[in-house]
Amino acid sequence: MSLDIRPIGVAVYFLPIKMRTPLKFGREIMTEATCCRVRVRGTDEKGNQAEGWGETPLIAQWGWPSELPYTERLETMKGFCLSLAKAWAAFDEKGHPMEVGHAFLKQCLPSLLAQRNAERVGSEPMPYLAGLICNSPFDLALHDAYGNLIGLPVYETYAPPFLQTDLSAFLEPAEMFAGKYPYDFIVKNPPKKLLAWHLVGAKDPLTEEDLTGDEPEDGYPVLLADWIRRDGLKCLKVKLVGNDAEWDYNRLVRVGEIALAHDVLWLTADFNCTVTDPHYVIDILDRLMKEHPRLYQMLLYIEQPFPYDLEAYPIDVRALAARKPLFMDESAHDWRFVGMGRRLGWTGVALKTCKTQTGALLMLCWAKTHDMLLMVQDLTNPMLALIPHVLLAAYGGTMMGVEVNAMQFYPEASKPEGQVHPDLYRRRDGCVDWGSLHGSGFGYRFSEIDRPLPEPATVVGEVGA
Repeated sequence: MSLDIRPIGVAVYFLPIKMRTPLKFGREIMTEATCCRVRVRGTDEKGNQAEGWGETPLIAQWGWPSELPYTERLETMKGFCLSLAKAWAAFDEKGHPMEVGHAFLKQCLPSLLAQRNAERVGSEPMPYLAGLICNSPFDLALHDAYGNLIGLPVYETYAPPFLQTDLSAFLEPAEMFAGKYPYDFIVKNPPKKLLAWHLVGAKDPLTEEDLTGDEPEDGYPVLLADWIRRDGLKCLKVKLVGNDAEWDYNRLVRVGEIALAHDVLWLTADFNCTVTDPHYVIDILDRLMKEHPRLYQMLLYIEQPFPYDLEAYPIDVRALAARKPLFMDESAHDWRFVGMGRRLGWTGVALKTCKTQTGALLMLCWAKTHDMLLMVQDLTNPMLALIPHVLLAAYGGTMMGVEVNAMQFYPEASKPEGQVHPDLYRRRDGCVDWGSLHGSGFGYRFSEIDRPLPEPATVVGEVGA
């Protein structure tokens, strides 16, 4: 059996989604999303072929915060996906998807991004994080195709004989990773149920006094207590604004009091990358500890308060991390940035499949080797995008469960997938259950999902029927 794969064809689909309620990302409000779904066909040296699927929402508000109009950023990202399709179909690299995906990240993505930005003379350049988002469905699809080609779940392929290159070829210091593979760092028999983190958006009404009359009447909850009762929630992630300390403190207390009244166990706070002084967060935490010690105890960790660009904002965060675990998210483009963050005092990293499966696994291995904590955070992943996201959390061994919020903001979008995987696309007893996933690749059971697809935005190379 040949154990290498080479991409030979790509198809790209764009799937627009309307949100039932708005979601605040940093300084922007998100009311819609567009998912990029990719089909990759790969071949081995003997001519055997298989296809795989990957999907990521192109959320420009998160990956490209800017004063530019949202539609301009989205169209630029969609255009970049089409350029990536050509590059992937023509990429003459063979091996395991970790090897091929890593080579593409090193050899192609930076130059393609530079070319795209050069074509936009006089306009704001698209940042690397947005480029990673665009690249991620291609990388995910190749991992899925490889599992389908070999006939195994993809997480069983992250070691010899399938992956011949050890981690010393990808990570530094090389001697620390010699003879080790991603399989050595993943959970071997992960639990099928994971605690689900519910996102409390900064625009979400908490109680009836917050209602404006514009809320949807679609059978899904609106108020936080109703969500907690309906889904049996035990974990709440609180979105804050990061530039109004009094509002942030009061919001955290209000959510915490609702949590206490409904037997929620854990809270976390996301300051949306708008903080530039650690004492902004420290003062809120110290006040919370004095005035509401039970809520302080429930606060499991703090997520990325500071700006995306770690090189431009090399903030010493040790005083903050001494109070609560501090997780990198937007700044963690790859394992090198995780290392930079660790030197500044960060204690954990929030992995995301939208930075590629290959990159997420390399960050996981580097972080675990250096005793950093792990979480897997959502990009409001619906449809197929939810599956690799939850699997990464299960096999990665997170600090506490996985964030899943597509069922809050566009639950109808995933109905066809939910028919096949009902306990994955609906939170029950505070958990999501991925036990319905089986078979090769990511276990999508793609042929059983009754979702009509639009005409592809592009088809390049050999992609089959």
